[in-house]
Amino acid sequence: MPYLLLFDSFYDLLVPLVLYLGIFRPVSESVVVILFIGFVMDNLSAGPFGLYVTIYLWLFIGTKWIVTFLHVANHFLLPLVVALGVLLENLIVLGALVVLTDSRFPDDLAATVGKQTLWAVFTGAFFLISFEHVQKRWENRIGKLFVKKNGDS
Repeated sequence: MPYLLLFDSFYDLLVPLVLYLGIFRPVSESVVVILFIGFVMDNLSAGPFGLYVTIYLWLFIGTKWIVTFLHVANHFLLPLVVALGVLLENLIVLGALVVLTDSRFPDDLAATVGKQTLWAVFTGAFFLISFEHVQKRWENRIGKLFVKKNGDS
């Protein structure tokens, strides 16, 4: 959202989705979604192909790993999880930049990463809780549909 002054350095909004999938959903349904959104982002971005698939897979793997140690479903830890996810995404992008090009880092790199991290701390938990709420409503709606369909037969 570069043309909105307040949101000019906002973080990738798919990061909270990937983290939500890693925290609350099983691997079997998450990997397909992650590969799809990574493929779409790779096609829409100007970065090297496979960058976003790699980022999202590493975020998902890291989230699944950290879930074994921490109770990240605790709503007080969610802002930290999202902030760490945003930092990890930036590190992977910067690593790709260093490895694949000879360009130098932008002058405002630290400020941009800092702003993205702050945005993630303040808004990330909201996104994760919203995804969880939508998923529960969706499951309830689908469950009622199946009960109604099986009850009519």
